[in-house]
This record gives sequence, structure tokens and C-alpha cells, in this order.
Amino acid sequence: MPSQSTHRSTYQSTYQTRVADYWNAEENPVNLELGRIDDLYHHHYGIGAVDPSVLAEVADAGRTGEVPAGHRERVTAELHRLEQAQAELLASHLGDLSPADRVFDAGCGRGGGSVVAHLRHGCHTDGVTLSRKQADFANEQARKRNIDDKVRYHHRNMLDTGLATGAYAASWNNESTMYVELELLFAEHARLLRRGGRYVTITGCYNDTYGRASREVSLINAHYICDIHPRSEYFRAMARNRLVPVHVQDLTADTIPYWELREQAAHLVTGIEKTFLDAYRNGSFQYLLIVADRV
Repeated sequence: MPSQSTHRSTYQSTYQTRVADYWNAEENPVNLELGRIDDLYHHHYGIGAVDPSVLAEVADAGRTGEVPAGHRERVTAELHRLEQAQAELLASHLGDLSPADRVFDAGCGRGGGSVVAHLRHGCHTDGVTLSRKQADFANEQARKRNIDDKVRYHHRNMLDTGLATGAYAASWNNESTMYVELELLFAEHARLLRRGGRYVTITGCYNDTYGRASREVSLINAHYICDIHPRSEYFRAMARNRLVPVHVQDLTADTIPYWELREQAAHLVTGIEKTFLDAYRNGSFQYLLIVADRV
């Protein structure tokens, strides 16, 4: 079992303290209302085609100015379905896991991804977040599901977890790499993973072929207090830390329908939706799945 030591300082910089403060205070409906549907709380975006009947209902509401009964609930449920599809896609790339295996969720948020991985593979999961509030919330959800003997969350730093070296068969980041330096992050994943272990990330990155980070990418950084990395830096930092990509998939086109629907969900909008859509459409921003083996 990985070490449960808590002697390390969770925050390594003023910036990390600010990130923790942001997520400790966050009560965004686009995260909470979606999670309440089935108690799977995701802090990421969705992929896949939107149900045509939901789109028709949205169009009718736009033409008549009247919101049909249950409209908000249907839109919320559809966005959650797309986010769940994203989580399932990531979990499907974690490799051939057994219930005896341990996996690591770096930047776990309110814990939905760890639950998805456990339900799919039966494995033990350890999630790590800078937010004590998120860790406490996620642990309570695991207790309610009666899986807290196998799914645990820790208030720790993903760059210096204190968890046992080589103890993990798989690990991942789901839209959390933009909060840390990739060199330090991948060094920690390489330390935690056993040889032949699998690392997966789904992330937004800026497109090197566009040039420097676009105005839209800068606005996203400011909105989330993050620092989106260029696509090329992922592969350079992985190579320096014994993580060899085996599969790369561009999910940009797959995530645009999610953002188009969310932009029309008046009860859930955060004000950043148009910026994401503009960035995806002008080619400056990409949504990638990267799968790598630890060698």
C-alpha cells in the first residue's frame, strides 16, 4: 500500500496557494449541477455528438423565447453525458488492469475520474488535489458509495505526492497539466509508475503551428489561473522522463459540440464558452489525448 505520509508541504509556491484558494472557493453550477445527477463530479469537458432531440429543444426555446418544462434538466443531463463519455474514454486507455492494481489520479478534483476508473477496472485508486475541500468532498462521495476501501483522495501536491515509488500500474491527468511544470509533473509520474505502466492525459494545449499562444489561449489562462502549454512541450518533457507515447488522438472536433451546447445553457454558462469555441475554430488551441508507456 502506498505511503500515507503527510510530512511534505502541500504548496510549493504562492501560485499553488492561489490555485488551491480558487478551487476551495469554487461552487460553479457547471460542475455541481452536472455531478448531482449521479454523484459523479467531473472537472473537465465533454466529447461526442449531442443528442439531436436536445438540440431541437434548444432551437425551439430560442425561436419562441419560452423554456419548455424540463429543458434545463435535459441540457444539464446531456452535458453530463458528454463529460462522462470523456472520462470513460480516458479510463479505456489505462491498460489491462486487475482489481489488485493501483492507479493514480493527478489533480483529481471532486473525484469523478477515480470512481470511473475503479468501476471500470475494479482497481485501487489514489487521487491527489491541492484543494482540501475537494479531497474531503471526494472522500465523502467514496464513503457514500461504499468504495472508500479502494478509492481514496489526498490533499497533496501532484508534483511531490509522497506516494510509494513504482507502486502504480497506471496514472493520469485529466485537464490538470496546465497548472504545473510538465518536467516536474512527468518526473513524478515516472517515479510512481512501475516499468511498463501506462500514463494517460487529456488536455488542452496551444498549437505550435499557429505560433505563440493566441489571445483566446491567454484569456483561458486568465480565467482559470493556469498556464496552457504548447503541444510540443508535452512530448519533449515525456521523452526526458521515460514516458514513450503509444497513442495520440486529436479530440478537438469531438469537443466542439459540447461547447456549442454549453454556450446555449443559460443556467450553466461561465462566460468562457465563446473563447473556447473561437480558439478551437481558429486552430490556436487543441484538445488532445496522449497515451504513453513508462519504460
